[in-house]
Parts: sequence; C-alpha cells; structure tokens
Amino acid sequence: MAKHRAGMSLARLETLDRVMTERYVDSGLLNGIHTQVWRRGELVHNGMAGQMDIARGKKMREDEIVRIYSMTKPITAVALMMLAEEGKLGLDDDVHKHIPSWKGLRVYESAIPSLVANTAGQYITSEPKRRMKVIDLVTHTSGLTYGFMMRTTVDGEYRRQKINDFQTPGGLDAFVEQLAHIPLEFSPGDYWNYSVSIDVMGYLVQKLSGQTFGEFLRTRLFEPLGMTDTSFSVPASKLERFATCYMPGKDGKLAIQDDAGKSTYAEPPKLESGGGGLVSTAQDYMRFCRMMLGGGSLDGVQILSPKTVAMFGMNLLPDNKLLTEMVTSQSLFSESGYAGVGFSIACSVTVDVAKTRVPGTAGEFAWGGAASTAFWIDPKEDLAVVFMTQVMGTDARLTLRRDLRTLVYSAMAESNA
Repeated sequence: MAKHRAGMSLARLETLDRVMTERYVDSGLLNGIHTQVWRRGELVHNGMAGQMDIARGKKMREDEIVRIYSMTKPITAVALMMLAEEGKLGLDDDVHKHIPSWKGLRVYESAIPSLVANTAGQYITSEPKRRMKVIDLVTHTSGLTYGFMMRTTVDGEYRRQKINDFQTPGGLDAFVEQLAHIPLEFSPGDYWNYSVSIDVMGYLVQKLSGQTFGEFLRTRLFEPLGMTDTSFSVPASKLERFATCYMPGKDGKLAIQDDAGKSTYAEPPKLESGGGGLVSTAQDYMRFCRMMLGGGSLDGVQILSPKTVAMFGMNLLPDNKLLTEMVTSQSLFSESGYAGVGFSIACSVTVDVAKTRVPGTAGEFAWGGAASTAFWIDPKEDLAVVFMTQVMGTDARLTLRRDLRTLVYSAMAESNA
C-alpha cells in the first residue's frame, strides 16, 4: 500500500483531517470544513467533516457553495492584470487617469462637527504627498479604508454613506463617485490599510473592458477555467448546495449569520464587489489556484503570462517593507498574520519564513475570507491549498490557518526547495 503520493505522506494527511476536525468542528468553533491539497499535478487530499447546514442536517459535500468574501480579491487582481497585459493600464498609472473625479482627492486632517444630527461635519484636509497610483490600490496602500474598522472619522463616514454595500443603487459607478467626496486616511504609499481598494479595481476592470465586472469575470475567467459555480449570486437550481453561514452565539454555540434558505445571495447584487462578493466551491477555487500554479495556464487555456503570475510571489510594498513596518496603530484587521509577510497583487506574500514562525516558503502567496476560508499557493513546492468553511467573526480565524499551514507542511515527505 502506498505511503506517499506526490511527495506527501498519506498518513500525515489523515492526521491533518483528524486534528482540524477535533480542534475546530467537534469543539463547535466551525460548522464544517473542506480541505483540498494539490501537489505536483495531483489532488492529493480532499477531506471533509461537519455540516454545511446544521439545522437542515446537511453534511459538507464536494460541491458545496460558500461565500468566499475576500478570497474574491485575488480573482479581481487577476482580472486587472489581464487588462494590464493588454496595455489598457499600468500599475504606475495615476488612478485619476482612469477615474477623473478622483484627481482632487485630499487627506483627512481633522473634522469640524456638524450641528445637524446624523450628518457629517466639514473636514480639514491637506494635499496628499503624491497622487494615488494603481499600485496603491493593488497593495492596500491607497489611503482608502473599510467602514467596518470602527476606528476613525473617515471609516465612520464610510458607514454613514454605506460605502461598499452590495445593494448600493447604481453599483460600482455610484460607489466610485461616493469615494470621490470622502478624504483619504493618509497619503498614498505611506501605510498599509485593508480597504475597498480591490473593489475600485473591479470598477477599473468594468470601465476598461467595456463589460460589466460580472460579465468580464464570467466570460474571460470563469467559463474558460471551468469555474462553473463561481458567481455573485446563487441561482435557484443550486440553492440546495448553498451553505448556511454562522457566527459565534452568546451561548457558546454557533448562531446563524446568513441562512442559505433565505439568503440575499439568491438574487444578483446591485454592486458586484471585487473585494468580497463572490460565492464559489473548493473545486472551482482550486482550478483558479491551479491556473496560478501553472504560470497562468490551465488545461490549455492561458489567462496570464508566467512573468505576470510571478509578480504575485513578490513583495511590492515600498522599499520591500514588511506589513509590520507599514501598518499604523489603527490598522488592526487583516486576513493574514503580519510577521515576516509582505504584500503583492491583492495577496499576502511570505518574505521571511523565520519571522512567521510557521513552516512555509519564501514567495508563497495567500489570502483568506471573512467566513474563515483560506488558500495559499507555494510555487516552489508546486503546492496549492484551499480551505472552506462558513463562520464569520470567530477569534479562531487566524489560529486555524496557522494550524492548517503547519499540518499541510508537516505532511510533506519530499521538498522541492
């Protein structure tokens, strides 16, 4: 009986499932898990445990559809780089070249309180040190933010205006115009701050391609790659496979955050969010990862050139800084640990393995989603990992990714690096 497959220990891959199931599913931290490991041209592991819908008694299945939230970002990044390869924009372009209304963006300094309740006051602002460039959107150094941060006057204005709401009338066009009238948190390039930057990239894809963002993804990416279940909504014919999303409850048990049977995902959103709006499956997302692992090609379909894909494994932060050197005291949210990590094209990238204190490889790139999903791609080890679950707001999010990474690399019997 074979002990190894594609340089991976089969016994240790079984340990991966057992430990993750006991620690996260049996303990009630997660509803269920689905882990796929691809190495050296083979799907060496496809493990499932738990339930995709607890109340309805539905077990995790190979084709369950889940909300991938911020794992949408690398897909949007690939779409943008497809257009860069066609000469339609460059990473060093000023953003206002493509969004003229942003030419006058300024940086927040302080607020003058409003005398009218529930309205914003006037802002004291200053000129940015330099104009925002496309590379700032790509690397989250744009000065934009997210409303859910709950820490600054600027993100408070995002909440007041419902910036990035999937049901925003007018979609991406209205979203970008809203941002034209809100100051930046800092001058572009000064800091790293998780933000709606990737949603703005989705708008650029839409504008430069002449298609809606969703149509571009469907016709140029999903259909060519055979990603048949990846979309901004779940059609009625597929709702049976849609997982319910959970969150930690007050009684220590999981509570429903979004019921699959009553979800807004059953209808197309008004705003197609390139930062967090897609649903997908483990199989579909692994096809995306395999394309990236294959240097931009999969099954004879070329999406990107190998040289463009290689940039996803490079640290593109200013002066090759790590995230720990670029975050402010207020930059508290990320889908990655900070230590030893830089940032590439909408993905974290491992720069210094020793500083991460977790097994890995320099140049591997990764990201995760708000419902605790995760992926990473390690080109040197010819490895891709996709992890699906559906729990929002759990403190276990980063810990489970650490454990997953440790257990996958522990199953490696042969290294390429």
